Amino acid sequence: MLNRTLLMPSLSASLFYKEIDQLQPISFDKVFQFRKFNSICNGFVRLGQYSELLNQTEVLEMQKGSGRKWTLARDLDQLKEFSTNQYDQYEVIRIVGKHPFLWHDHWPIKDYAKIFEGLVLVDEFAKEAERVISKIRAVGREFSDNQVLAKKGEVDNEDSTKFSSIPYMAVHMRIEKDWMIHCKKLEQRSNINEICSSKEEIIQRVANIKAVNNPTVVYLAVADSLLEDNTILSGWKDGLLPFEKKKLGVSHIYDKYPYLIKSAIDYEVCLRADVFVGNSFSTFSSLIVLERTQKTISMGVPSSCNNNVGWPSYAYNVMGDLDGPKKWFTNMSDTSLQAVSYGSNRVSC
Repeated sequence: MLNRTLLMPSLSASLFYKEIDQLQPISFDKVFQFRKFNSICNGFVRLGQYSELLNQTEVLEMQKGSGRKWTLARDLDQLKEFSTNQYDQYEVIRIVGKHPFLWHDHWPIKDYAKIFEGLVLVDEFAKEAERVISKIRAVGREFSDNQVLAKKGEVDNEDSTKFSSIPYMAVHMRIEKDWMIHCKKLEQRSNINEICSSKEEIIQRVANIKAVNNPTVVYLAVADSLLEDNTILSGWKDGLLPFEKKKLGVSHIYDKYPYLIKSAIDYEVCLRADVFVGNSFSTFSSLIVLERTQKTISMGVPSSCNNNVGWPSYAYNVMGDLDGPKKWFTNMSDTSLQAVSYGSNRVSC
């Protein structure tokens, strides 16, 4: 509406438990492909570099309101005012305030989802994610081949073909110390008891997903540096093969990067999993399911709630059928971003 370019933002990890050394901001183009973003999102949004500015000193500040008093109508009126000729002399408009953005309920989900089509990891991190995924599938293939050997004494060509693309499940196991502090306070404020999940509850509910064939490799996406439980690999039912970074042998891939990049790699690994299980009050999990829902719809499947076609996802914090996690499919016709950016126990299915 302002007919202006969005100056490229810096990205930072937002941790409730303030581990200062984990919060280094990183430039957008160090994580995502800048030119590809502008190409894919052409006509919707455009990012610009600060180096393109002729004058970085004369900045006009647009003061945004905060809270629910700042309505959609007031937002639009202010934007109309700042799009008039009298403000053209300012090369930069800086939006400031407690919540310097349009409130989440101003954005329809389907429009918001367009942004994610343009968020393509730079080659370096995409390759690292591929290395992790390849390792997960290799572990699954090795276990399956050993199962066949034990039963038949040999592996024929048909068996080799069958196990050439071994499926895996990714579980965003949100039990780190920063999350447990946050979720318990959130449960108290919202009077909802479907936010925090213990390790035992997650393991039990994942075991009750009937659509998963055994054996299945389970990749546990967890922030190792914030984890205080070293027993997350224990207690899984037979046929589910849990792996975290250390056991999988990929710690060296993650260890050379800051917290934000570790999260970006894990995000891609979870996004591409055959089955994903997460927490519906986690933005990380919610955005993965949003993208997986987009992928499913692009296959011509309007919903995967009643079948396992496409990219099935589950919310382990919400009880579903047969004591398993609730099937999770983003409601793309929703007019509010509440479910994908602030958390909700409404998971569409």
